[in-house]
Amino acid sequence: MNDTITQDNLYLLLPFKISYMAVMLKEDRNISLIEAIRQIYSSETYKRLEREESKAWNLGPATLYYDLTHESRKD
Repeated sequence: MNDTITQDNLYLLLPFKISYMAVMLKEDRNISLIEAIRQIYSSETYKRLEREESKAWNLGPATLYYDLTHESRKD
């Protein structure tokens, strides 16, 4: 069994992290779950998360959520 994360199997980790982030975003911004998911998938945080070489998949949902909500403040 190969337990190495690669670009080819990274997609298996993303739904778990996205679902937690979406619930947090929905509650914090009082938006629908669909809108929260849309915002996540169109974010810079998600673009980084979906690239294995960024190693962002190693981060927990709370850290990723922090990154998501602070994107516009990063230069």
